[in-house]
Amino acid sequence: MNLKELVTGEPGEKQFLLGNEAAVRGVIEAGVSVAAHYPGTPSSEIGNILSFLAKDANLYFEFSTNEKVAMEVAATAAVSGLRSFTFMKHVGLNVASDSFMTTAYSGVKGGMVILVADDPSMFSSQNEQDTRNYARLANLPLLEPSNCQEVKDMVCYGFDLSEQFSLPVIVRTTTRISHMRGIVEFGEKLDNSSKGEEHWKKGNFVKNPKQYVPVPVNSIRMHVELCDKMGKIKEISTSSNLNEIKSTGKKGVITSGSAYNYVSDVIKAHDLDLAILKLGLTYPFPSDKVSEFLNEIDEVFVVEEVDSIMEKEILTVMGQKGIILPVHGKLDGTFPEYHEFNPDIVKNGFNKVLNFTEIEEVSYSENLNKLIESIPNRAPVLCSGCPHRFMFYGANKAVEELNIPIEDVVFASDIGCYTLGINPPYNAADYLLSMGSSIGDGCGFSKATNQKVISFIGDSTFFHSGLSPLINGVHNKDDFVVTILDNRITAMTGGQPNPGIPVDGMGDEAPEVSIRKLAVATGCSFVRVINPLNIEQVIKTYKEAIEHDGVAVIISKSPCTLIKGFNKKPPVIIEESKCNKCNKCVNELACPAISIKDNKININKAMCTGCSVCIQVCQYDAIKPGE
Repeated sequence: MNLKELVTGEPGEKQFLLGNEAAVRGVIEAGVSVAAHYPGTPSSEIGNILSFLAKDANLYFEFSTNEKVAMEVAATAAVSGLRSFTFMKHVGLNVASDSFMTTAYSGVKGGMVILVADDPSMFSSQNEQDTRNYARLANLPLLEPSNCQEVKDMVCYGFDLSEQFSLPVIVRTTTRISHMRGIVEFGEKLDNSSKGEEHWKKGNFVKNPKQYVPVPVNSIRMHVELCDKMGKIKEISTSSNLNEIKSTGKKGVITSGSAYNYVSDVIKAHDLDLAILKLGLTYPFPSDKVSEFLNEIDEVFVVEEVDSIMEKEILTVMGQKGIILPVHGKLDGTFPEYHEFNPDIVKNGFNKVLNFTEIEEVSYSENLNKLIESIPNRAPVLCSGCPHRFMFYGANKAVEELNIPIEDVVFASDIGCYTLGINPPYNAADYLLSMGSSIGDGCGFSKATNQKVISFIGDSTFFHSGLSPLINGVHNKDDFVVTILDNRITAMTGGQPNPGIPVDGMGDEAPEVSIRKLAVATGCSFVRVINPLNIEQVIKTYKEAIEHDGVAVIISKSPCTLIKGFNKKPPVIIEESKCNKCNKCVNELACPAISIKDNKININKAMCTGCSVCIQVCQYDAIKPGE
């Protein structure tokens, strides 16, 4: 499909869409004027597509410096009467949470939808937190789609619900929903055309400090108003067609989101007589609908990812209504307390109670395990020619040449491609918490230990949340090395721009913010910009930085090899007569383009970028530039 069809597609047209593509179509149908985002899998495709389509769709889009800023951009647009959209992965909501929590109090005028993509089983994340907890913490409505059509429809409905009650609305997806494909039927598009020079229309903010300035005297009233609004939405949840009894039987299942798909598959595969209550508007929890369902069955299964949130809500309803029946979920061990579900997990949970699988067929897990076993095992590695590799190599060499025991060095890592520094032979990741934490961790280790500390952070991550801890380190006279890996792109999430390059989120020219000038402005007395492909310079600079008293900043500046248009040099060649098979290029540099084959060093010409670092590492002049 041509992505522009997400804008030009007419009502009734059907397309085979990715879940994230369906979200984009929902945004376009809803007439959104402003969208803001910081990249994070599994939500990244939404931003990539909106960046490409923004002008055609008459909306403003930006890659914000972090999720909190994106939340604030969307919230201010919404209180100015425009429909706005912000989206992030689950851990991104932690960053946005300070402003997110208060948007529930201050409310909105134009509709505001916050899509959060959870990552059960942590395919690309440091934890698998459940965003449904945040809905309850902030007391905001939550929608949970289970297929691509519902993603599009719930995004659209979210804006209507938001404007009806002047509240932001959360749409929770998961990795499986974000990346599944399905048929989506398009609906009508609201007009969001601009009457001005810009592609997007402008709103108007009407001053109302009592509503928008949450000093205590106002916040006290706002909280009461919020609870009143959520009480009215709770009434809607009972009659909403998003909360639907799908079938009847004396044993039942209550489920939502991607878990519903597994439930449905298992029931069909084994012809089980189970009633299903499928919840789509899951908070405020539809207590009356659940009570109605429970009164028609003898026992109930609760199938949900990740936390036992609905199960506890159901037990509360039962206690309030005096309903007594067995409840099978996470709390009694019927289903696992963690990770993504699949049909086998659901089937096994049902079977603990129902004992229906007397003759086992080849299972989902067995097929998956056979497929996994047939694929050669390959650990994730930095790409050939990746400039990060040479910084890890140089840092270790500098430590070695300074005769510092490796146990006296702490490598503080961060979220990005460079987390792969954890792998041998670099072993350059000892501690990691979150985006931007490597510099804050450096501050802490500097004060708490006498060890040398080397922090690694990417350029986009530095803009995201690295500047504040750098200021903290300088002001508090900490002593550690900060390595800012500037590969000229937001690489790990797909190559989005950041403030360090001269292009904005809609592809227009934009001012480039200098990382070096920012570091100097914080008061760092040691700031060096180096070429990581010059190994001698890397090692020399690290030695100086480690011996420097105070915070030292090294900016490694070299483009990611996956950037479109990256110019590879001819692959290097091996002079076998000079190679003494020390294997240093393989064992210490560990470039995936270099391997040992038939007891000889082999260069994979398709992978080699011609970076020439292996030439500098070889002590015997056996590696030469390619022709």
